[in-house]
Amino acid sequence: MTEDAARGTLRRVAVVLFNLGGPDRPEAIGPFLRNLFSDPAILRVPFFVRPLLARLIASRRLAPATANYALLGGRSPLLELTEAQAVALAAALPDLETRCFIAMRYWHPCSDETARAVKAWSPDEVVLLPLYPQFSTTTTGSSLDAWRKAACDAGLVANVSAVCCYPDDPGFIAATLAGVREAYAAARGQLDPAIPLRVLFSAHGLPEAIVRAGDPYQWQIERTVAAVLAGWGAAPPDHAICYQSRATPQKWLEPSTEYEIERAARDRSAVLVVPIAFVSEHSETLVELDIEYRDLAVKLGVPQYFRVPTQQAGAGFIAALAGLVRRAVTQGPGMCAAGAERVCPAGFGGCPLRVGCVG
Repeated sequence: MTEDAARGTLRRVAVVLFNLGGPDRPEAIGPFLRNLFSDPAILRVPFFVRPLLARLIASRRLAPATANYALLGGRSPLLELTEAQAVALAAALPDLETRCFIAMRYWHPCSDETARAVKAWSPDEVVLLPLYPQFSTTTTGSSLDAWRKAACDAGLVANVSAVCCYPDDPGFIAATLAGVREAYAAARGQLDPAIPLRVLFSAHGLPEAIVRAGDPYQWQIERTVAAVLAGWGAAPPDHAICYQSRATPQKWLEPSTEYEIERAARDRSAVLVVPIAFVSEHSETLVELDIEYRDLAVKLGVPQYFRVPTQQAGAGFIAALAGLVRRAVTQGPGMCAAGAERVCPAGFGGCPLRVGCVG
């Protein structure tokens, strides 16, 4: 089939994958941190204070961040892993003429360069797909804002569908549950039967003030965990939800992952940590979970410490993403949750959906 013929039978769809981004070399760590803390969705202070405060916070975090990235070879692996997901997703959509693009929020490729690349490809429609299963104004919300401006500046004109979240999408939950159950069985097989095993669903933290202001992230994390446990069967494991990666002096969501590791040590329980909000390996998993929290567990006498790998380009997860893209294309332009209806109950003002899909 010729390219022109293919264009006549297949819809030309640009899928834009949203992700956080990460420094690609040691010299980029400082600018990456300044970009992060300059985001008004992250640092919620008056605009005239934000640039100075962002530089101050970034400068204070530069040394520990540099040390963490040094453990990863001086750079984040996130871009390469997201590129692998993009390649796998495009291959999983043979019924569409699909090209997957990547828009990182705080480092390259950023939304402005990606929007220009999408325009040059001339798609019939664009699907915005966050690699954040649970919606937060600080992640997907911020990426959507950046994309709207970038697309406008690039003069990109096309029908746009956006998936705001998929915290309990059946495909995503099935892929998550499969990974957790496999890791649980492997961990249980290494443990003395007398030693209990607790599953810690660890998500990136968020200041409580942002949640109180209507951000649905915590509620969606709990919804994901509830769906995973519901699929487990009649006897789900001992478990807890906890939050990691506190970055500012504010009060953050609790309990912290550190606290749950300390509690496991007191209970003489082994732990299996599930990065429930991350779908790719990066510093929060490879350093914080695999090194820092593991060292804490050993220091406190936790009988054994295990960690579930992130989804990455696993077949089940990619199939779930492909399903989300197909539903978005079928539903047409606008913003939708995975199931076309609003996921969050009333009261979450940070939810981007009022009812169903909105343009």
